[in-house]
Amino acid sequence: MLTGRRIVVGVTGGIAAYKACELVSRLKKRGAEVRVVLTEHACQFVAPLSFETLSGNPAYTDSFDRKYEIGHISLAKWAELFIVAPATANCMAKMACGVADDLLSTTFLAMTAPVLLAPAMNCAMWRNAATQENLRILLERGVRTVGPESGRLACGDADVGRMSEPEDIVAAAEAILNPLRDLEGLNVLVTAGPTVERIDPVRYITNRSTGKMGYAVAGAAAQRGARVTLVSGPTNLDAPQGVERVEIESSAQLCEAVLSRGAWADVVIQAAAPADFRPKTVAAQKIKKTGADMTLELEATTDIAAELGRRKRPGQILVAFAAETSDVLENARGKLVRKNADLIVANDVSRSDAGFGVDTNVITLISRADVRPLEKMSKRAAADAILSRVLELRDR
Repeated sequence: MLTGRRIVVGVTGGIAAYKACELVSRLKKRGAEVRVVLTEHACQFVAPLSFETLSGNPAYTDSFDRKYEIGHISLAKWAELFIVAPATANCMAKMACGVADDLLSTTFLAMTAPVLLAPAMNCAMWRNAATQENLRILLERGVRTVGPESGRLACGDADVGRMSEPEDIVAAAEAILNPLRDLEGLNVLVTAGPTVERIDPVRYITNRSTGKMGYAVAGAAAQRGARVTLVSGPTNLDAPQGVERVEIESSAQLCEAVLSRGAWADVVIQAAAPADFRPKTVAAQKIKKTGADMTLELEATTDIAAELGRRKRPGQILVAFAAETSDVLENARGKLVRKNADLIVANDVSRSDAGFGVDTNVITLISRADVRPLEKMSKRAAADAILSRVLELRDR
């Protein structure tokens, strides 16, 4: 999809700079022509020679190097897309303020092609008001972003701030250079994340869902032209660009938000992990520890997917997820019938590389027509596979 497309990759001084090597490699394998510009600090993490070898072109590091034309102008004129990965907080601040004190920042100022940033930094730096304001300014000026993701950071924190995986950055680049708009005109309702079922003011029941899969689906659908509403339980994720997010906490709130919007949607993708049970009563005050055993009485919550299936109108597509730990295909097939769904996305959440809390997934797409197992892929790639199967089902 990128054959002959001209891409400049900017690399700044963050530990995630090593991932930029894989990014350049993937872009080249997709057929792109790639030139790399590094900041002085980036060279402390990855040698320019690595990028020269991977790209097949000289690496640009110095505005005053006489070996090539006026660097920032020639790169800006040549590029069809400018990717900055990683984009540090310092880099984003300079871009937002128009500072041009090195080859990368001057290239950005001269760039007329689309710009895609892959932010990467400590979680506190990402949440800092200055960074968020710089992000807002850049987005308003048309700069695109991918990530950051949540996970273990170089500093040891487990939080938001990781650079998106190279595979996902390539997918974002392809969406910019070869925009797939096959969902234009469709209204898509996506649910994501866990629910919180309160026991008392300080305790609750929940699950390990991070919302990554649902957010990936919502972001992919928006990029492909759909009007997307995302109903989300508590997560650390930012809403994808172009997506309306509705925040909920409990399964009852999720049910109300979804059912009130269900008739509007052409496609409903139930990727959330609502609790199957909730406390029958919620204590008004914190339950004190007395040393004695405590019995917690639970009641079943509403089966939201089944209710959506019962209300499904002609032509509407319902996608449900089956997160299983055993008998995955058998349980998923049963769910397809019980929920009156058109498609079940099944995965084995007992695997370490699929399901909750990771950036990859191994899914099987189950419809009444067939069963399609897919290889391990990023959740963004899985999201696109789900959406493409939805379009097939709409066209049947």
